[in-house]
Amino acid sequence: MPKKRILVVEDNNLNREMLCEILTQKYAVVEAENGQQALEILKQNRSGIDLILLDLMMPVMDGMTFLKRVGEDENLTLIPVIVMTQSDSEKDEIAALSCGATDFVPKPYRPQIILHRVASIIKLRETAAMVNQFQYDRLTGVYSKEFFYQKVREQLADNPDEEYTLICSNIENFKLYNDIFGTPAGDRLLKQVAETTRNMVETDGICGRYAADRFVFLLKKEQELKARKRMEEKLQNGHVSSNRDVMIKWGVYEITDRSVPVEQMCDRAFLAADSIKGHYNEWIAVYDDALRGRMLREQAITDSMETALKEGQFTVYLQPKYSLHDDELAGAEALVRWIHPEWGFMSPGEFIPLFEKNGFITQLDQYVWERVCVILRDWREKGYAPIPVSVNVSRADVYQSDLIETLQGMLRKYEIEAKQLHLELTESAYTENPAQIIETVDRLRKLGFIPASNEPSSRTCADIWRLPRGSNTPLLCSATSLIPRCLQRGL
Repeated sequence: MPKKRILVVEDNNLNREMLCEILTQKYAVVEAENGQQALEILKQNRSGIDLILLDLMMPVMDGMTFLKRVGEDENLTLIPVIVMTQSDSEKDEIAALSCGATDFVPKPYRPQIILHRVASIIKLRETAAMVNQFQYDRLTGVYSKEFFYQKVREQLADNPDEEYTLICSNIENFKLYNDIFGTPAGDRLLKQVAETTRNMVETDGICGRYAADRFVFLLKKEQELKARKRMEEKLQNGHVSSNRDVMIKWGVYEITDRSVPVEQMCDRAFLAADSIKGHYNEWIAVYDDALRGRMLREQAITDSMETALKEGQFTVYLQPKYSLHDDELAGAEALVRWIHPEWGFMSPGEFIPLFEKNGFITQLDQYVWERVCVILRDWREKGYAPIPVSVNVSRADVYQSDLIETLQGMLRKYEIEAKQLHLELTESAYTENPAQIIETVDRLRKLGFIPASNEPSSRTCADIWRLPRGSNTPLLCSATSLIPRCLQRGL
């Protein structure tokens, strides 16, 4: 380990030599003849000095003036200072300590006393630095997540009759911002958000950095409306600083049940913020029972999806497409439905967006593609005229490196031609990285696949065939019902 560096500030050559002799066996010593010279050394070695031994009576700049100048620089104030003087005046000792000195030792020097004091103070400083690193986020200066939890627990325990609210912030598309503008710009943005958060809580609240671009703070419930008003004014309707491309979502959790762990309280506040991600006219959301119910429902769906796929709870329906040119069946669109053994028929609007978010959509899409290939093979074996079937390709599918290999493997397995499997990119596929989407579509087109947008003019059977009594519900057909009968009749 490199030796700790001690700056000795002493105008008397003999005293300086004595101190160097005492210290050099264990420490690296840097010398200065007066306070002015010491300041210049500190400017050049701001983070390289671990402790300062300072004489008070010096020419050019005395010790007291040096202490005051050091106190004006927040970085230098972290370096401990041991003051040395021949005076045994209590007044001088109090004056030095009040100006920021850490300890006070008299002359003449006693080697063992100096060595013990130096070692103790350096160890104390290192311990304080470790504690400070645990307590505070290094980049933004607000509390770290774990220390924020601790402070909130203490606040709630010390004020059992006070009502509190947790508010969290989440920067929309922060990763994209970092990628475009670079990490230094991202760090500056995080500092701005931390400063905004500190301003909202003022001196009465507790502010912490939860993770990455997420911040959270606790304040009294009576201050919540005031904080929200400051929030809207400061962020200019959801924007940060002068960059109007940066959006912040805020989640609010009103603490009504103190038996809930602080970690879970924060999770609920962030759930509220996440519920309005992508909603460009909403910036604040409050966690309530309805949101909790929706989140529990989503969790139940997530917990059931793997089992549902294995047990065949997902069913593929075909919606016929009818040609406008010759009034004949032109194809079909594959739609997936989930028939749960307990929940019954589930709307795709409930589970498809969730699967797109958690990535399960790739497995479900591949299941649908394979089921469609089986249907097309069965039709061929029964001698039906070939018609194309459109299947969905989501954003997550496009980002799969083996997408093309997967599709080609299914075609080979079931002896299906690529032109029979029309590919329809969902809206979510266009939200990110259009260059990759264009490249993937071009490769698929060269292999014989047909994007659904290139299909001839047609409309789905839902536009023509309706359920009885004027119902507007589209008629969906299983693979063994209406479409095969149409194919048999040559419709």
